[in-house]
Amino acid sequence: MTVTHLYCSSCGKEYQAQQLINLCECGKPLMVAYDLERAALTMKRESLGGREPNLWRYREVLPVERDENILTLGEGMTPLIKAERLGAQLGMSNLFIKDEALNPTGSFKARGMAVAISMAKELGVRKLAVPSAGNAAGALAAYAAKAGIPAFIFMPNDTPKANIVECQQTGANVTLIDGLITDCGKIIAERKAAEGWFDVSTLKEPYRVEGKKTMGYELAEQMNWELPDVILYPTGGGTGLIGMWKAFDEMESMGWIGSGRPRMVTVQAEGCAPIVRAFAAGANVGADIPDAHTVASGLRVPKAIGDFIMLDILRKSSGTAVSVTDDELLAAVKEIGSAEGIFAAPEGAACLPALKQLLARAEVTRDERVVLFNTGSGVKYLEAFQEQVE
Repeated sequence: MTVTHLYCSSCGKEYQAQQLINLCECGKPLMVAYDLERAALTMKRESLGGREPNLWRYREVLPVERDENILTLGEGMTPLIKAERLGAQLGMSNLFIKDEALNPTGSFKARGMAVAISMAKELGVRKLAVPSAGNAAGALAAYAAKAGIPAFIFMPNDTPKANIVECQQTGANVTLIDGLITDCGKIIAERKAAEGWFDVSTLKEPYRVEGKKTMGYELAEQMNWELPDVILYPTGGGTGLIGMWKAFDEMESMGWIGSGRPRMVTVQAEGCAPIVRAFAAGANVGADIPDAHTVASGLRVPKAIGDFIMLDILRKSSGTAVSVTDDELLAAVKEIGSAEGIFAAPEGAACLPALKQLLARAEVTRDERVVLFNTGSGVKYLEAFQEQVE
């Protein structure tokens, strides 16, 4: 066991590990700290190739103490695809797509839930609850079913039907509401004590981000321990961005990589771009978005509890934040699919028009190594393409 303690991402207060906890007493997200010197004794770069091809290959830097509590459906080790045809269209020779659609339940959310629900099992949770715009709900339902723990899911009633059906068919208790994911979160906050739910909302417990950080480990491993120049990442709640940055720091501490970091780019939809607006304004917390709207449901997060962490990462990495229109991101689904055969989720596809903006402004050069993250499968969003098939 290499976990040493939990710590607050804002005030720094430390907490004992292996306890059931949500936020710091200051109301901010908690993170997991490891004895990385000890982890590096058994987890070595050169030995990873002989390990299982899923995220649990990084076992020493994941928080589950007992092997019998690990829940897996084969999550992680998704392909890093060189986008040669798409790159040629943009005049780029080193464009890559990390395709998270190949995870169980069809999105990167499987990573976070695999670790969080494994920890919930280890810590004796009896009921789980989550607010979700879609893919997190599907992942929670699947891993909760695997664990035998009842799941209570609250989603906006305009959530893609595939996500709703997925949750119902994997045994979750699903409630649809009029409103946004933030409204769903309020319901859980109001009822969790009386209902006995443990809240696994984004960054409101310490372990989902630990699963998401494995994207950073994988990316380094797949690129032969030379991180890319630029990462474009579609950002709603932000655990993927935050997790990868944590992974880079951990790998440097273990001597796996140097101090260089990719420029991190947050991509959001124009109808819900709190991080983009805050970054442009020089603010340290996300902007208020009173009427959040976008067809990319995973980006429809008007207030992220980890907004201050994301903004700090963007600035530390000399990165930026870009918003795109719904028309642009939907057109990009077809553009990526036609060039590379990847049916991207609208959120992931949003990275392409964002990249075009950065190229046009010379904030990214055509010879740099650039990775776009496709966070999910377009199959989950068929209603978004309804007009195109009628």
